Order: sequence, then structure tokens, then C-alpha cells
Amino acid sequence: MKEKISCIYLIPVTLGDCEPGKVLPAYNLEVIRSLGYFVVENLRSARRFLKKCDRSIVIDDLHFEELNEHTPPERVAQLLHPAEEGHDIGVISEAGCPAVADPGADLVAVAQRKGYRVVPLVGPSSILMSLMGSGFNGQNFAFNGYLPVDKEARMAKFHEMERRIRHENQTQIFIETPYRNNRLIAEIAKSVNHSMMLCVASDITGEKESIMTRPVSWWAKAQYDYDKIPAIFLLYK
Repeated sequence: MKEKISCIYLIPVTLGDCEPGKVLPAYNLEVIRSLGYFVVENLRSARRFLKKCDRSIVIDDLHFEELNEHTPPERVAQLLHPAEEGHDIGVISEAGCPAVADPGADLVAVAQRKGYRVVPLVGPSSILMSLMGSGFNGQNFAFNGYLPVDKEARMAKFHEMERRIRHENQTQIFIETPYRNNRLIAEIAKSVNHSMMLCVASDITGEKESIMTRPVSWWAKAQYDYDKIPAIFLLYK
């Protein structure tokens, strides 16, 4: 009889405070109900998400391990011990898709080396959804994550992104800590050519979802308040 290969399921979660059924396929919920072991970025929010998916799930019967920026690299492989014993494992990020701009990527790399089945499930990704709604080039794009904090390095990054937009026709995507969103837009207005286009996509899939693409010159004069709201930013020409 062929030995069962454990599966590592990458389970997307909601981006905001909405019902899982609005953005997740029914199959995801079937997988979640079948699992007893989870590796999660944040224990509290993962428990809350699972309970929202199905109130009949008995959280205390499940086994959780945390994987976040504080997890020592040497501990990552240990999180897959249940898979060595034949158990499937679900990986849950704080928001959106695990392993995309997320420490779950380290776990997936170990799972691939060990020969487990890695199964990414369908779900919302703010990176792709903002790109879809921006009107920008969806065939050539780059996700830059968080921009440098240092002022000079940040300015250099703006100039690099402008160069890649002009010479490579490449959409530039990046994020910021929510409480600094307004400051970032103001910095872009001061640092980037006003003929460039800036898309600000906020609260994606949430009740106050907004995806606005306007010239940088428009943002320089606009009244807005994106602070404390999850947002993603895209630049293009």
C-alpha cells in the first residue's frame, strides 16, 4: 500500500472584517474542518477566523504552533513534526494568502525540501486584487513590500521605481504600516513625477473598500484619510 504523503494546506483568510463565505470557496471550509494541526502567524486571530468559518469547530481540540517574525529560523522545521507523523497541516497568515509577504514562505520552503504536498487554496490577495482594480499593467509588475524607513534610501527607492516604470513598463506595488498611509501619500506627492499615476486600494473586500487611480498631481492636492486603514499602493505611468 502506498504511504500517504502529508499535505501542507496554505489557507487564505479574509482581508478585513467580512464573512468568510463572501471571499472563500466552500472547499476551503471543508479542508479547514478536516484539519487538526495548524501553523499560524497569530494564535488569537487564527482562532477567531476558524470559529467564524464554522461555529461548530471545537478550538480546544486543535493543535496550534505560531510562525511569525519572532520565530527563530532553526525552529521552522520543527513546526512540521505533525506532518512527519502523517498529519496534514493548515497554514494561516494574519491577512490574505500565506507565504506571500509572509513568514509562511519559510515553512513552505522546508515542506518542499522534505517532499510534502504543498496545496495553496484559493482566496483573496490584496496584491492581485489591487492590481486588478488599478487599471495598470498586469503582465509586468513588482511587489516591493515595505519601502525603506531611512529618508535617503526611501527617496532612492522612489527613483528606482520610477525608472522601472518608464524603462521596463512595470507596475510598482508596495505597502506601508496603516498609521503611516497618509504620510506615504504625501511623500509620493513630493518625490515622484506628478505625471505618474498612483492607485490607493484600501479596505479591499471590506465595507469601505476603495480603489482609486489618479495622477500624482491630483493626490498632491486631494483631501484624504487612509490612516489606520489597511491599504496597498501602486505606481504606474
